[in-house]
Amino acid sequence: MNATTQAKNKDEAVAPILVYENVRKQYGAFVALNGVSLRVNVREVLCLIGPSGSGKSTLLRCTNALEAIDGGTISFEGRPLPKRDSETRKIRQRMGMVFQNFELFPHMSALDNVAMAPITVLGMRESEARERARALLSKVNLADKVDNFPSNLSGGQQQRVAIARALAMEPEVMLFDEPTSALDPETIGEVLNVMKALAEEGMTMIVVTHEMTFARRVADRVVVFERGAIIEEGSPKQIFENPKAGRTRDFLSHLGWNG
Repeated sequence: MNATTQAKNKDEAVAPILVYENVRKQYGAFVALNGVSLRVNVREVLCLIGPSGSGKSTLLRCTNALEAIDGGTISFEGRPLPKRDSETRKIRQRMGMVFQNFELFPHMSALDNVAMAPITVLGMRESEARERARALLSKVNLADKVDNFPSNLSGGQQQRVAIARALAMEPEVMLFDEPTSALDPETIGEVLNVMKALAEEGMTMIVVTHEMTFARRVADRVVVFERGAIIEEGSPKQIFENPKAGRTRDFLSHLGWNG
Protein backbone atom coordinates (compact mmCIF):
# COMPACT_ATOMS: atom_id res chain seq x y z
CA MET A 1 0.00 0.00 0.00
CA ASN A 2 1.46 3.36 -0.95
CA ALA A 3 1.73 6.48 1.17
CA THR A 4 -1.41 8.01 -0.32
CA THR A 5 -3.54 5.09 0.81
CA GLN A 6 -1.94 5.08 4.27
CA ALA A 7 -2.85 8.73 4.68
CA LYS A 8 -6.39 8.05 3.49
CA ASN A 9 -7.05 5.16 5.78
CA LYS A 10 -4.63 4.86 8.70
CA ASP A 11 -6.97 3.46 11.29
CA GLU A 12 -9.59 1.71 9.19
CA ALA A 13 -9.15 -1.91 8.11
CA VAL A 14 -9.22 -2.17 4.34
CA ALA A 15 -12.29 -4.09 3.21
CA PRO A 16 -13.28 -5.25 -0.28
CA ILE A 17 -16.11 -3.28 -1.83
CA LEU A 18 -16.03 -5.17 -5.15
CA VAL A 19 -15.13 -8.81 -5.71
CA TYR A 20 -14.87 -10.41 -9.15
CA GLU A 21 -14.76 -14.20 -9.26
CA ASN A 22 -13.99 -16.01 -12.53
CA VAL A 23 -15.93 -13.42 -14.55
CA ARG A 24 -16.58 -14.29 -18.18
CA LYS A 25 -18.10 -12.25 -20.99
CA GLN A 26 -18.48 -13.20 -24.64
CA TYR A 27 -19.74 -11.42 -27.75
CA GLY A 28 -20.48 -14.27 -30.12
CA ALA A 29 -17.24 -16.20 -30.53
CA PHE A 30 -15.14 -13.37 -29.09
CA VAL A 31 -14.18 -13.85 -25.44
CA ALA A 32 -13.95 -10.36 -23.90
CA LEU A 33 -13.40 -11.51 -20.31
CA ASN A 34 -11.87 -14.90 -19.67
CA GLY A 35 -12.05 -15.82 -16.00
CA VAL A 36 -11.22 -12.51 -14.31
CA SER A 37 -10.83 -12.65 -10.53
CA LEU A 38 -10.05 -9.47 -8.62
CA ARG A 39 -10.76 -7.64 -5.35
CA VAL A 40 -11.13 -3.88 -4.95
CA ASN A 41 -10.77 -2.45 -1.49
CA VAL A 42 -12.56 0.53 0.02
CA ARG A 43 -10.70 3.77 -0.70
CA GLU A 44 -8.40 2.03 -3.16
CA VAL A 45 -7.35 3.43 -6.53
CA LEU A 46 -7.02 0.61 -9.05
CA CYS A 47 -5.63 1.33 -12.52
CA LEU A 48 -6.33 -1.14 -15.33
CA ILE A 49 -3.78 -1.08 -18.14
CA GLY A 50 -3.12 -3.17 -21.22
CA PRO A 51 -3.64 -3.16 -25.00
CA SER A 52 -6.86 -1.89 -26.54
CA GLY A 53 -9.45 -4.65 -26.73
CA SER A 54 -7.99 -6.58 -23.81
CA GLY A 55 -11.17 -6.41 -21.69
CA LYS A 56 -10.57 -3.43 -19.42
CA SER A 57 -13.56 -1.34 -20.50
CA THR A 58 -15.77 -4.42 -20.67
CA LEU A 59 -14.99 -5.11 -17.02
CA LEU A 60 -16.11 -1.60 -16.09
CA ARG A 61 -19.36 -1.95 -18.01
CA CYS A 62 -20.03 -5.26 -16.30
CA THR A 63 -19.22 -3.71 -12.92
CA ASN A 64 -22.23 -1.39 -12.99
CA ALA A 65 -24.38 -3.86 -14.94
CA LEU A 66 -24.38 -1.99 -18.25
CA GLU A 67 -23.36 -5.39 -19.60
CA ALA A 68 -24.52 -8.75 -18.23
CA ILE A 69 -21.80 -11.29 -17.51
CA ASP A 70 -21.92 -14.81 -18.97
CA GLY A 71 -20.20 -16.58 -16.11
CA GLY A 72 -18.75 -16.08 -12.64
CA THR A 73 -19.91 -13.43 -10.18
CA ILE A 74 -19.39 -9.76 -9.39
CA SER A 75 -20.21 -8.84 -5.79
CA PHE A 76 -20.73 -5.30 -4.53
CA GLU A 77 -20.50 -4.85 -0.77
CA GLY A 78 -20.77 -8.60 -0.28
CA ARG A 79 -23.77 -9.23 -2.53
CA PRO A 80 -23.81 -10.45 -6.15
CA LEU A 81 -24.97 -7.83 -8.64
CA PRO A 82 -28.74 -8.12 -9.16
CA LYS A 83 -30.24 -9.07 -12.52
CA ARG A 84 -33.57 -7.26 -12.34
CA ASP A 85 -33.55 -3.87 -14.08
CA SER A 86 -35.11 -2.05 -11.14
CA GLU A 87 -32.37 -3.32 -8.85
CA THR A 88 -29.49 -2.72 -11.25
CA ARG A 89 -30.59 0.92 -11.60
CA LYS A 90 -30.12 1.31 -7.84
CA ILE A 91 -26.62 -0.16 -8.10
CA ARG A 92 -25.71 2.28 -10.88
CA GLN A 93 -26.72 5.17 -8.65
CA ARG A 94 -23.97 4.10 -6.26
CA MET A 95 -21.29 3.81 -8.95
CA GLY A 96 -20.41 6.93 -10.86
CA MET A 97 -19.12 6.29 -14.37
CA VAL A 98 -17.15 8.66 -16.58
CA PHE A 99 -16.91 7.66 -20.23
CA GLN A 100 -14.41 8.55 -22.95
CA ASN A 101 -16.73 10.92 -24.81
CA PHE A 102 -18.35 12.97 -22.01
CA GLU A 103 -21.97 12.20 -23.05
CA LEU A 104 -23.30 15.54 -21.83
CA PHE A 105 -26.70 16.84 -22.88
CA PRO A 106 -25.88 19.47 -25.52
CA HIS A 107 -29.03 21.53 -24.89
CA MET A 108 -28.29 21.95 -21.18
CA SER A 109 -25.84 24.21 -19.38
CA ALA A 110 -23.05 22.74 -17.29
CA LEU A 111 -25.10 23.47 -14.18
CA ASP A 112 -28.19 21.71 -15.50
CA ASN A 113 -26.17 18.72 -16.72
CA VAL A 114 -24.92 18.19 -13.17
CA ALA A 115 -28.20 18.95 -11.40
CA MET A 116 -30.50 16.85 -13.56
CA ALA A 117 -29.88 13.35 -12.14
CA PRO A 118 -30.31 14.33 -8.47
CA ILE A 119 -33.64 15.95 -9.41
CA THR A 120 -35.00 13.22 -11.67
CA VAL A 121 -33.51 10.14 -10.01
CA LEU A 122 -33.15 11.08 -6.35
CA GLY A 123 -36.16 13.39 -6.19
CA MET A 124 -34.06 16.23 -4.80
CA ARG A 125 -35.51 19.71 -4.74
CA GLU A 126 -34.34 21.79 -7.67
CA SER A 127 -32.84 24.49 -5.48
CA GLU A 128 -30.84 21.94 -3.50
CA ALA A 129 -29.69 20.09 -6.63
CA ARG A 130 -28.52 23.29 -8.27
CA GLU A 131 -26.68 24.31 -5.11
CA ARG A 132 -24.94 20.93 -5.09
CA ALA A 133 -24.15 21.29 -8.79
CA ARG A 134 -22.55 24.69 -8.24
CA ALA A 135 -20.39 23.28 -5.44
CA LEU A 136 -19.28 20.34 -7.56
CA LEU A 137 -18.47 22.50 -10.57
CA SER A 138 -16.38 24.63 -8.26
CA LYS A 139 -14.69 21.46 -7.00
CA VAL A 140 -13.59 20.60 -10.55
CA ASN A 141 -12.45 24.20 -11.13
CA LEU A 142 -15.37 25.26 -13.32
CA ALA A 143 -17.12 27.77 -11.08
CA ASP A 144 -16.98 30.33 -13.88
CA LYS A 145 -18.52 27.97 -16.46
CA VAL A 146 -21.82 27.03 -14.78
CA ASP A 147 -23.93 28.70 -17.47
CA ASN A 148 -21.91 27.48 -20.45
CA PHE A 149 -23.28 24.86 -22.82
CA PRO A 150 -21.06 21.93 -23.85
CA SER A 151 -20.42 23.47 -27.27
CA ASN A 152 -18.77 26.41 -25.52
CA LEU A 153 -16.49 24.24 -23.40
CA SER A 154 -13.18 22.60 -24.27
CA GLY A 155 -12.91 18.83 -24.17
CA GLY A 156 -11.17 18.95 -20.82
CA GLN A 157 -13.86 21.21 -19.41
CA GLN A 158 -16.61 18.93 -20.71
CA GLN A 159 -14.96 15.92 -19.09
CA ARG A 160 -14.73 17.78 -15.78
CA VAL A 161 -18.46 18.54 -16.05
CA ALA A 162 -18.99 14.81 -16.61
CA ILE A 163 -17.00 14.05 -13.45
CA ALA A 164 -19.06 16.57 -11.48
CA ARG A 165 -22.24 15.00 -12.86
CA ALA A 166 -21.15 11.56 -11.65
CA LEU A 167 -20.20 12.93 -8.23
CA ALA A 168 -23.62 14.60 -7.89
CA MET A 169 -25.13 11.19 -7.12
CA GLU A 170 -22.69 10.78 -4.20
CA PRO A 171 -21.36 7.44 -5.44
CA GLU A 172 -19.36 5.00 -3.37
CA VAL A 173 -17.21 3.98 -6.34
CA MET A 174 -16.07 5.96 -9.38
CA LEU A 175 -15.42 4.14 -12.66
CA PHE A 176 -13.32 5.94 -15.28
CA ASP A 177 -13.17 4.50 -18.81
CA GLU A 178 -10.14 6.10 -20.47
CA PRO A 179 -11.35 9.57 -19.45
CA THR A 180 -8.54 11.41 -21.26
CA SER A 181 -8.45 9.44 -24.53
CA ALA A 182 -10.59 11.96 -26.46
CA LEU A 183 -8.77 15.05 -25.15
CA ASP A 184 -6.13 17.30 -26.63
CA PRO A 185 -2.76 16.93 -24.90
CA GLU A 186 -2.98 20.36 -23.27
CA THR A 187 -6.27 19.51 -21.52
CA ILE A 188 -5.37 16.04 -20.25
CA GLY A 189 -3.60 17.38 -17.17
CA GLU A 190 -6.59 19.35 -15.89
CA VAL A 191 -8.73 16.17 -15.86
CA LEU A 192 -6.01 14.04 -14.27
CA ASN A 193 -5.51 16.66 -11.56
CA VAL A 194 -9.20 16.44 -10.63
CA MET A 195 -8.97 12.64 -10.50
CA LYS A 196 -5.83 12.83 -8.36
CA ALA A 197 -7.64 15.12 -5.92
CA LEU A 198 -10.52 12.64 -5.67
CA ALA A 199 -8.05 9.86 -4.92
CA GLU A 200 -6.45 11.93 -2.17
CA GLU A 201 -9.90 12.50 -0.63
CA GLY A 202 -10.40 8.73 -0.35
CA MET A 203 -12.72 7.98 -3.27
CA THR A 204 -12.68 4.34 -4.35
CA MET A 205 -11.73 4.43 -8.03
CA ILE A 206 -11.24 1.98 -10.89
CA VAL A 207 -9.51 3.69 -13.79
CA VAL A 208 -8.94 2.31 -17.27
CA THR A 209 -6.09 4.40 -18.61
CA HIS A 210 -3.18 4.70 -21.00
CA GLU A 211 -1.73 7.51 -18.87
CA MET A 212 1.12 5.56 -17.32
CA THR A 213 2.48 8.47 -15.29
CA PHE A 214 -0.92 8.88 -13.63
CA ALA A 215 -1.07 5.15 -12.87
CA ARG A 216 2.47 5.22 -11.48
CA ARG A 217 1.83 8.18 -9.19
CA VAL A 218 -1.79 7.76 -8.09
CA ALA A 219 -2.71 4.06 -8.15
CA ASP A 220 -2.52 1.81 -5.12
CA ARG A 221 -2.49 -1.20 -7.45
CA VAL A 222 -2.04 -1.67 -11.18
CA VAL A 223 -3.71 -4.55 -13.02
CA VAL A 224 -2.45 -5.59 -16.45
CA PHE A 225 -4.91 -7.10 -18.96
CA GLU A 226 -4.21 -9.16 -22.06
CA ARG A 227 -6.82 -10.95 -24.18
CA GLY A 228 -9.54 -10.77 -21.56
CA ALA A 229 -7.44 -12.00 -18.67
CA ILE A 230 -5.29 -10.54 -15.93
CA ILE A 231 -1.66 -11.37 -16.61
CA GLU A 232 -0.17 -9.43 -13.70
CA GLU A 233 -1.09 -7.17 -10.81
CA GLY A 234 0.93 -5.39 -8.18
CA SER A 235 2.03 -2.08 -6.78
CA PRO A 236 2.93 0.66 -9.26
CA LYS A 237 6.56 0.35 -8.24
CA GLN A 238 6.60 -3.38 -8.99
CA ILE A 239 4.67 -3.16 -12.27
CA PHE A 240 6.62 -0.24 -13.71
CA GLU A 241 10.08 -1.00 -12.34
CA ASN A 242 10.16 -4.79 -12.19
CA PRO A 243 7.29 -6.37 -14.15
CA LYS A 244 7.19 -10.14 -13.91
CA ALA A 245 5.34 -10.92 -17.13
CA GLY A 246 7.17 -10.54 -20.42
CA ARG A 247 3.98 -9.27 -22.03
CA THR A 248 3.82 -6.46 -19.45
CA ARG A 249 7.39 -5.46 -20.30
CA ASP A 250 6.56 -5.48 -24.01
CA PHE A 251 3.44 -3.37 -23.49
CA LEU A 252 5.21 -0.74 -21.39
CA SER A 253 8.12 -0.64 -23.81
CA HIS A 254 5.74 -0.07 -26.71
CA LEU A 255 4.37 2.97 -24.87
CA GLY A 256 7.88 4.32 -24.40
CA TRP A 257 7.76 3.91 -20.64
CA ASN A 258 11.21 4.31 -19.12
CA GLY A 259 10.27 3.95 -15.48
